[in-house]
Amino acid sequence: MESFMAEYSGIQVPPATRIGDSLRQVGTPSLMLDLNAFEFNIEQTAKLARSHDVALRPHAKAHKCSAIAAAQIAAGAVGICCQKPSEAYPFVRQGIRDIHISNEFVGADKVAMAIELARHVRLSVCVDHIAQIDALGMAATQAGVAITVLPEVDIGQGRCGVSTSDELVTLTDRLARYGGLRFGGVQAYHGGIQHVATWEERHAAAGRSAELAARHVQFLEARGIACPVVTGGGTGTVEFDVRSGVFTELQPGSYIFMDAAYGSNEWAGSFVPRHSLFIATTIMSTAKKGMAVCDVGLKGVAVDSGLPIVRPDSGADDLTYTAANDEHGILNIAGDDRCDRLGDRVLLIPGHCDPTANLYRQYIGFRGETVEAVWEIDASGLSR
Repeated sequence: MESFMAEYSGIQVPPATRIGDSLRQVGTPSLMLDLNAFEFNIEQTAKLARSHDVALRPHAKAHKCSAIAAAQIAAGAVGICCQKPSEAYPFVRQGIRDIHISNEFVGADKVAMAIELARHVRLSVCVDHIAQIDALGMAATQAGVAITVLPEVDIGQGRCGVSTSDELVTLTDRLARYGGLRFGGVQAYHGGIQHVATWEERHAAAGRSAELAARHVQFLEARGIACPVVTGGGTGTVEFDVRSGVFTELQPGSYIFMDAAYGSNEWAGSFVPRHSLFIATTIMSTAKKGMAVCDVGLKGVAVDSGLPIVRPDSGADDLTYTAANDEHGILNIAGDDRCDRLGDRVLLIPGHCDPTANLYRQYIGFRGETVEAVWEIDASGLSR
């Protein structure tokens, strides 16, 4: 047995690509990042935030990659959001020092992670129940660490967050009991309006949500409680939230990638991200007339927000992704295509970037037709 193990211990999966390879050489399926579009999206959004004196705190749950977070901070972001405590660890190891956990969490293991993170970074968290405050407050005070707490208010999402200002004050009063906790402001996020299809309707919905957030802030201020941070917003509403006069900090995530779901929104303003995230796939079977089978199925693309679409400018306009099986993607071939497509490469735009990225271990960055970077998705799978 030992000799068997010694003989085969050196067998490793070869890398999908190397820097300098052509796109044709990249092994598929692979998660691809068009660096020109990616850099445009980062700079456009950073410029928008700067021009309105609003802080940008991008959501790392979209990409789960410390190299991308570093690029966002280099462009002016004040820090990042993570959705789960465990997700923050790779970013801390790579030097990110300002992290907001934009989600409630419960359990001794989660509290312990928050305490450990707070020893190394400026940590802020969300709460919407006094029991969350008590658990975190006792642990933080005992450990001698400081954690900033932002109670979450519900501005229409109907998921997490308190609904009334009286409930909000109950939380702020509870925070004052603990020396290890500091009130930092409020979180106000409405994910449901990010994909309202038309620009005008999305604009109106964002305005209603901002007004609800403003009422909570005004209620606190009337009680002598300053609210230094109002954080929230997302890719679909960032151009409205930044001009609202309510939000001091924005949390868009998908703007760097612009998946197919966001791409189906109407974008009539000046903020129009470009598609930068693609899945490279190879047609592996053409045995059935009018159909091609590629090597990207459910294990390589999330379909909760719709099936992936073929990159419009890729010269494959006759192909439509119509079904996803575990390891196979079904492509319909329009018209009377007599050309055998076996071996053809296709770039797909995923319907939902966040869960798609979580299926992979690296981004392959390309410029033109050449691989320029390989970035590890170092927070992939961290969902505690």
